[in-house]
Amino acid sequence: MDNATLALLQRVDTPTVCNAIEVVEGKRGFDRFTRGTVLCSDPDAGAIVGYAHTAKIAALTPPTDPPEVIQTRRMEYYRHMATGPRPGIAVVEDIDGDAAIGAYWGEINTTVHKGFGLSGALTNGVMRDLGDLPPGFPVIAGSIGPSHGFVHVREIGTPVNIFGLNIQNSDLIHADRHGALIIAHDYVDQIKVAIEKLLQTEQIILTAARAPDFSFEDFESAWTRFEKART
Repeated sequence: MDNATLALLQRVDTPTVCNAIEVVEGKRGFDRFTRGTVLCSDPDAGAIVGYAHTAKIAALTPPTDPPEVIQTRRMEYYRHMATGPRPGIAVVEDIDGDAAIGAYWGEINTTVHKGFGLSGALTNGVMRDLGDLPPGFPVIAGSIGPSHGFVHVREIGTPVNIFGLNIQNSDLIHADRHGALIIAHDYVDQIKVAIEKLLQTEQIILTAARAPDFSFEDFESAWTRFEKART
């Protein structure tokens, strides 16, 4: 992914990228996006874009593995997050699901991940320390809570499911306060042109609708030009 494509992806929201992928595919039906409502620690921060660094955690009950195994796995987790392709996003599934209580994403952990050069975190789990999280590292999460519980790492680099979206390690992710999606690696070279085309064609409708005395006739004319431009 070149710098111009990355910069454009960071400027646009996730719904725009969803629509742009339909432009790339030439049809509706793109479905590699999250379901439901997400929470964002910094809704005004814009999109986070990067390659997924996946892992799984749990926190409802204490781990059953020996302490030395848990410690070793924890260090392996942080090595996984500190290395690999950049830009990167921590994509962590809490396997406790809707019952998740472990606020893995607080001031310390987000600061560590940001220090590793990651762009943000995507999780179905819990975040805390709102107001104290480092700037420039948005967390998109499933809920907010006060405690880390018995949080511990279960798996590293394995496929995860976040809000109904199956994500593989190294998938290219675009995420913001609307949710997240996967940009197929085969689409990266086309996505910049698709976004630019989409934004241009949308202006046909938006400019007409924002004009004084906008009428149905104006809409009909604009829609005809819009349909022609996007095909």
